Amino acid sequence: MNPFIRIGIADDHPLLREGVANTLRKRTDLQVVEQGASADDARNIALHSRPDVMLMDVNMPGDVFGAVRFIATQLPDVKVLMLTVSESEDDAYCALEAGARGYVLKGVSGPDLVLAIRSIARGEIYITPEFANKLLSNFKKHEAEVRKIDLTHREEQIIREVSKGLTNKEVASKLLISEKTVKYYMTCVMQKLHARNRVEAVTALRRYWEREAMGRLQISATTPMDARSGS
Repeated sequence: MNPFIRIGIADDHPLLREGVANTLRKRTDLQVVEQGASADDARNIALHSRPDVMLMDVNMPGDVFGAVRFIATQLPDVKVLMLTVSESEDDAYCALEAGARGYVLKGVSGPDLVLAIRSIARGEIYITPEFANKLLSNFKKHEAEVRKIDLTHREEQIIREVSKGLTNKEVASKLLISEKTVKYYMTCVMQKLHARNRVEAVTALRRYWEREAMGRLQISATTPMDARSGS
């Protein structure tokens, strides 16, 4: 059994990335195995180095949430922990729904980051406590409005790209399909969501993702503090 928790880091800010790496190297049970600066780097690090925990920023080049989903589904032994300045609820929900096991805001203290990494490595969930409270509060407000949505793989693939702000033409180019096909699937999605336009469709789906992510992870605002008291 490896005595170390092996860690990969993907962040496009070199100084911050190296600062995090230096902080982690001071712990005798942590080992930084590889670093990168993009979503593709994170995917490659996870594939080739198989770290126990993959630290990833939300805002860096590439399809970050796609990389998180790939790692979570194809490499389940690699646990993803988001380390980011983004306090966007949409970013958090998308990351958690994609399979991230934690969401920590930059500015966190060294001991708290180490606590988060150790928790994730044990198979637990860790979210910055104050941010977890915010997520839970807003999730409860929307929960009653959300219903089960049954989308095909292609419909979900397209609405995810639309939710990032891409036009039909951009979605078609990215997915290598025709713009007419994108329009067809968007019409199907809007009908299923009872949405009158793209904005309503994206809003309805994001609320569904909120429920699915929160329900799947069963996060509790007190969990991180409980973990702290037991360390």
